[in-house]
Amino acid sequence: MKKVAIVTDTNSGIFPAQAETLGGVFVVPMPVSIDGRDYEEGVSIRAEDFYRLQAEGAEITTSQPSPAAMTGLWNRVLAEYDRLVFIPMTSGLSGTCATAQALSLDYDGRVTVVDNCAISATLKASVLEARRLADAGASPEEIKRLLEAHTDNVCIYLTVNTLKYLKKGGRVTPAAAAIGDVLNIRPVMKIERGKLDAFAKVRGRKNSKQTMVQAVKDDLVGRFSGFLAQGRVKLHIAHAGIPEEAAQWKDELEAIFPGHRVELHELPLSIGTHTGQGALGTGCTIDMEP
Repeated sequence: MKKVAIVTDTNSGIFPAQAETLGGVFVVPMPVSIDGRDYEEGVSIRAEDFYRLQAEGAEITTSQPSPAAMTGLWNRVLAEYDRLVFIPMTSGLSGTCATAQALSLDYDGRVTVVDNCAISATLKASVLEARRLADAGASPEEIKRLLEAHTDNVCIYLTVNTLKYLKKGGRVTPAAAAIGDVLNIRPVMKIERGKLDAFAKVRGRKNSKQTMVQAVKDDLVGRFSGFLAQGRVKLHIAHAGIPEEAAQWKDELEAIFPGHRVELHELPLSIGTHTGQGALGTGCTIDMEP
């Protein structure tokens, strides 16, 4: 039997086909319902099709994986591994973590659930860090402790191209959305400790990008200055169905932050459902080791 497997969900941006290339990483697809038809993210629905259907007015909902989907994968993994570490999307945005914690009680300590408030790029970074730690001989308990102690060492800022879907999800009022679209107001939001909160309101896409850049700069010279000096900072971009704009934004950020490689990610559909196509995130993660 192999020792420790790492399991996550597709909110990490890791899909089952990619997980197979990572070795010891396994993925639960997140379910998406579109006009009453069920899909699995990264398996039976592509991002471009999702955003096309969303723009056409389809009724879309997302939910957590079913208990059967989670335990079914866990059982297959535990047939090959002694134990597994499950790192789902943040408990601040989904009930997956709470469900997993309850289900894990039936596994006699073989399943360890981590809640380090991560999603998208930060969740992927956590999964890769967990795999590295497991390969270095860390126990599931040590992996959980280290990842959860690292929760605050991230920053993510996110802007949207329309207020339509934030209104639909109840995050802005209809009146605020109507006024905001007329005045070209684009909110910049911050994902902190796994929760999505307002950060700033600016006019236009250019200003929203500049606001995100300044926020990241402030973090790098402020709370992350020590990590920056140690070369432990990684910059990230995450986008909702705008690969060309995101690639251009990546080039711009690498010019703004010389010496930093910027990693590019697709936002998970659980976020895209609430932001719509055109959402753009910018932020950083911190390597756990120099």
